[in-house]
Amino acid sequence: RLRRRRAMAIARQVLCLSAFLSLPHARAEPIRYSVAEEAESGSLVGKLAEDAGLTPAQLSARRARLVSEDGRQHFRLERASGRLVVAGRLDREELCGQSATCMLPFELLLSNPLQFFRVEVALEDINDHSPVFPEKRVTFDIPETSEQFARFPLEGARDLDIGRNNIQAYSIVPENEYFSVSYGSHSENDRNVELKLKKSLDREEQDELGFSVIAVDGGSPPRSGTTQVHIVILDANDNAPIFTQEVYIGQILENMPEGSVVLTVHATDQDAGVNGDISYQLSQAVGQSDYPFVIDPKTGEIKITKPLDFEAAEHHELRVRARDGGGLSAICKVLVEVVDVNDNAPELVVSSFSSPLAENTVPGTVVALFTVRDRDSGANGKISCALEDQLFFSLRPAYKNYYELVTVSALDREERAQHVFSVMAADAGSPPLTSTQTFTVDISDVNDNAPVFNQTSYTMYVRENNVATVFVGAVSAADADVGLNAKVTYSLAPVQGPERPWCSCISVNSENGQVFVLRPLDYERLRQTEVTVSASDAGSPPLRANVTVRLVVLDENDNAPLVLYPAQDGSPASSELVPVSAEAGYLITKVVAVDADSGQNSWLSYHLLRATEPGLFSVGAQSGEVRLRRPVTDRDSVKHKLLVLVRDNGKPPLSATAALSALLLKDFSDVRLPHSSPATEDQDTSLTTYLIISLVFVSLLFLISTAVFVARKVCKSKELQAGHVLYGADNLQSGLADAAAAGTLPRAYCYEISLTTGSGNSEFKFLKPIVPSLPPQHCAMGQGPDEEQDFPCVPVSTEDTAPDNAGTLSAGQFNAL
Repeated sequence: RLRRRRAMAIARQVLCLSAFLSLPHARAEPIRYSVAEEAESGSLVGKLAEDAGLTPAQLSARRARLVSEDGRQHFRLERASGRLVVAGRLDREELCGQSATCMLPFELLLSNPLQFFRVEVALEDINDHSPVFPEKRVTFDIPETSEQFARFPLEGARDLDIGRNNIQAYSIVPENEYFSVSYGSHSENDRNVELKLKKSLDREEQDELGFSVIAVDGGSPPRSGTTQVHIVILDANDNAPIFTQEVYIGQILENMPEGSVVLTVHATDQDAGVNGDISYQLSQAVGQSDYPFVIDPKTGEIKITKPLDFEAAEHHELRVRARDGGGLSAICKVLVEVVDVNDNAPELVVSSFSSPLAENTVPGTVVALFTVRDRDSGANGKISCALEDQLFFSLRPAYKNYYELVTVSALDREERAQHVFSVMAADAGSPPLTSTQTFTVDISDVNDNAPVFNQTSYTMYVRENNVATVFVGAVSAADADVGLNAKVTYSLAPVQGPERPWCSCISVNSENGQVFVLRPLDYERLRQTEVTVSASDAGSPPLRANVTVRLVVLDENDNAPLVLYPAQDGSPASSELVPVSAEAGYLITKVVAVDADSGQNSWLSYHLLRATEPGLFSVGAQSGEVRLRRPVTDRDSVKHKLLVLVRDNGKPPLSATAALSALLLKDFSDVRLPHSSPATEDQDTSLTTYLIISLVFVSLLFLISTAVFVARKVCKSKELQAGHVLYGADNLQSGLADAAAAGTLPRAYCYEISLTTGSGNSEFKFLKPIVPSLPPQHCAMGQGPDEEQDFPCVPVSTEDTAPDNAGTLSAGQFNAL
């Protein structure tokens, strides 16, 4: 019962506490109801929703529930109707014992937002218990010498009900002339039942009496209890035992072991002999079958039969009867106070807890609401709470033993996805007892991180002439978020401006970031391009990041060298003039070629593929310069054809050829340019054929030279008589057509040469003729349709006053012409 009283006291404290909680929507006064005990389950207590100013829909939407400190649910809330009904059997005596009032407090807890309503239900007593005497039969040994109106204490009945439902009166049935019952009181809480002797006893007349004492309560209908009284009339024993104290008070620690002595009662009797021998008897309280006390009948020592529990009962009330050998007795009261020791650790009761929390939760958000309690008292029940070192959470007292767990700083799921910490409650006992409550707060993700590429930029390579949709590389971005917030998709970002033209040849896989080239590329047209790849997550709103991807086209050897000089356009091959006096290393010409490729694919090398006289010429492998390899000899032919191979350094290498001609001249005045057709030159590819033709040509040349020599002698006199002869450049231009076409003589010129009289034997120093000078009409002699055309004779005008060397030109001047 004391435990129930303590529980009720704690419940009342919690209700008072709820009134002062720092919650913006908590009611200042509790909602009070009353209900009779033993009400059937489902009985209506009150319309809680209406009294709290709520609708049934709000109860469901805000997840209304009932919370009691001891965790027992005596009532049930019907969310559909908002009614508060009885959840089960309610026994006031079990819940509140003999307390004058029985109040069952609890809280109506609403979530989202958090709100409390304090509710108190008064449990009204009904007359459901009958008075019960400690003993069914009581025997009194009363001496016959007892005086009239003597009083004999009788242990009264006990009724677990209170108020008017408790015992109101006692009566004797059947009534007799000797005894009546008196129900008086020393105080409101200590009423005595006594048998009063109305008439003196006479053992000789009647040695014993029997009757019933009935206790009646004030219920409607009333209940009663009965005990049988047996009176034995003794011979004179005129002194009853007397206790040294009417009330004995003792203290004992709750952790004392079994058999510990609480206190000792003592009574005296002035009689002697058997009438003065006193024995002690402990009266067992009603409803307590497992009584924790025992008394020694001889010494009066009261001991405990098991350890006591301060939290169950702080006080114990005992009644001890002292009986002498003559049958007289006395009763005293013993009050045992249980002294609290620190044997109960604090308890943490969580009323509300929110997890997970979004990582963008603002500081100051309430995460949990809990209360702490300790069943001990005094300093042993004084509790303090502490939170282990935390940077993100703190404790905030709400009221008395209520605390709020709140956030104190911003949360970051990417830094820490779960917070596990403990709240420790310690009492002030010696030594202090502690208890720990662990909270695990999960942090839910918010899309606060954009994707991040693993490189600041990407450079990818592809060879030209690639196949379509070739894979060239991949971009990769990671997002520190989770779920959809971390799912990255890739795309090509829009063109940023005219300075960065769009290239439609690149595509990126949206799922894995793989980059493909969609069509073949040409290095000579596009050497590199840049695109911007965007990585976007699936959050709301999505976050994105961009990176530049540079595609570099690698050159393939797909372009053969192009010969710029000499021109290879189908026209007759150019003829380079080489004086026979030139030494080894003399620069004849230079083959110029280019390659559209790059790198080693454009590194060109020059090789002499074929020549009329291979040992006479050499070609610079890197420069393309055609030089004399050795001095010219008389056995060397006048005209030479060379085929130069131009080859790049690719794999495989590509090449081109350049055809050119060289004329070995003693004097540039007898320049004779070939005028054979390209078809004839193309057919002259066989060295054997060339040698045969050369032999025939040399034989013919010998015969013609002899004829020319004779003709020259005949014409010499006429030529000297001509004096000053001027030949037009037209004839020279027609004879040098091939040279002009090759670029050696770019335009026609008119030459005027003055010779002195009698200088017929002198030679033209620059162009020394191979044969004697002939008039113009004889210059074309000896030409056939299949023979090579010689250079035409240069018309000469003689002048008597000109010096002998007036017509002399250097080779450099001729080349300049």
